[in-house]
Amino acid sequence: MKQPGKTYLGIGGLLLTALTLSVGLGAVSIAPAIIVRILAAQWPGSSIAPDWPAAFATILLQVRLPHTALIALTGAALAGSGAAYQGLFRNPLADPYLIGVASGAGLGAVAALSFGFSSTPLGTYFIPAAAFLGALVTVALVYNLARVNGYLPLTTLILAGVAVGAFASAMTSFLMLRSNEMVTRALAFLLGGSPVSGWGPVFATLPYFVVGLGLLSLSGHPLNVLQFGEEQARQMGLNVDRAKVFIVIIASLTTAVAVAFSGVIGFIGLIVPHLFRILWGPDYRHLIPMSLLGGAAALLLADVVARIVIAPQSLPVGIITALVGSPFFLWILRRAKREVLW
Repeated sequence: MKQPGKTYLGIGGLLLTALTLSVGLGAVSIAPAIIVRILAAQWPGSSIAPDWPAAFATILLQVRLPHTALIALTGAALAGSGAAYQGLFRNPLADPYLIGVASGAGLGAVAALSFGFSSTPLGTYFIPAAAFLGALVTVALVYNLARVNGYLPLTTLILAGVAVGAFASAMTSFLMLRSNEMVTRALAFLLGGSPVSGWGPVFATLPYFVVGLGLLSLSGHPLNVLQFGEEQARQMGLNVDRAKVFIVIIASLTTAVAVAFSGVIGFIGLIVPHLFRILWGPDYRHLIPMSLLGGAAALLLADVVARIVIAPQSLPVGIITALVGSPFFLWILRRAKREVLW
């Protein structure tokens, strides 16, 4: 019998390692011991005398920590939403962007750049706000297009998502071609480059992340029941349509918040849940919490690589996740084909 405690302990150790690397590595490296002393010195009544360069405290507290917090929350949101989608569609190749959330967010962000909203005094926050609005509009449109006589068939949900996502992607390309001067910023967002920095995005998104991730964690039981098929799930007493709507809305909105402030980051929502399904099994009561912790650790490690691979410059983290995720996707596909053949 598998013991979840040991698995959670291992994931926790990996997450702690990823957090330490994320706040310590970069153009200026800060040793773990100094990180602990700087953080301890912030507690009221602390008697620790600063024996480190003043720049270290500024870099750690104002740059690295908020960036690390946002990346960890984003990774948790994408992986948790990916696990929920894979359970809902009963497909290991499903990911958080399946119904066009990323395409809608990308269109919103590029539209804000194209029409000059980013040059206003609050322009830094116009980009994520527009991205979030674009994602919400996309989810609402897909949901309404997919409903048939009050029901939400998964097949029409996927088809509606593909159609709306393709339209949003086409409009994004049109706007980028129309405004050459903002192509670089738009590409950075579409490859997982956060448009804002500091503690502002963390405080702005934290309530949404807490509610979204909490509700995703509570969806384990209905997802387990849905694995038997919709007809069997109804016979077991589950309100299937209500469960599907709940999971789609929570997973999509959580993804929208992540994309709005961190850019479009692929494959985390595909790779992490699939790995834990192989290691742990299809029990979503544990699979989703494990994916939340594992997604945070995985995206933090990818972000560390993105910061040091061409230091002192930093790559959009989406490039790293795509380089790792594409071969992994092909491996999943090959594995699925082999299972079908046998």
